[in-house]
Amino acid sequence: MTSLFDSDSLPSSHEQLEEGAVLLRSFAAAEAPLLVEEVARIAQGAAFRHLVTPGGYTMSVAMTNCGRVGWVSDRTGYRYDPKDPQTGSPWPAMPAAFLDIAAHAAAEAGFAHYEPDACLINRYTAGAKLSLHQDRDEKDAWAPIVSVSLGLPAVFLWGGKRRSDPVRRLRLESGDIAVWGGPARFVYHGVAPLWEGRHPLTGTARINLTFRKVF
Repeated sequence: MTSLFDSDSLPSSHEQLEEGAVLLRSFAAAEAPLLVEEVARIAQGAAFRHLVTPGGYTMSVAMTNCGRVGWVSDRTGYRYDPKDPQTGSPWPAMPAAFLDIAAHAAAEAGFAHYEPDACLINRYTAGAKLSLHQDRDEKDAWAPIVSVSLGLPAVFLWGGKRRSDPVRRLRLESGDIAVWGGPARFVYHGVAPLWEGRHPLTGTARINLTFRKVF
């Protein structure tokens, strides 16, 4: 019987990182212009901001959210909130194009019927990075993280279940999607400091859409 995560059944454009984790090369290339347009619309209602961690560190990545809940951080901790703390209003609704690409990518990676509650939208400029971390604020510990890269290329850091495990460096181009869940759900991952550049879709920035099933 073929495993749900059998690498032998994957198309050549798909790279299995480990059981439960797949890199889908150029999977969102055709949809990228529309996705970037939707990001701009979302940012009009919920502006990008640099969050502060509980330890007092200001994140180099600017972010906003859309969906039923949004991920926020401040000196009191990390959490999901149905309202934008800056405006007191609900986060913008998740666009149909977002839901569609997330569901299709998850299904392609072996996770059918994926319905994310939140989309974290990260904006990287030169030098911005995301340190190695695990995503542990969600109650659903099996549903995948679906991460869509748009604009400038980046180096994705893919580690193991322990922070001390070896780390792979994977170049991500605009339209690439990384999906990890199930047995790979709590792998440490991050993004190396972004190099300077310019992209036709996003100018001097990289946009990352990170879909999560929170509840």
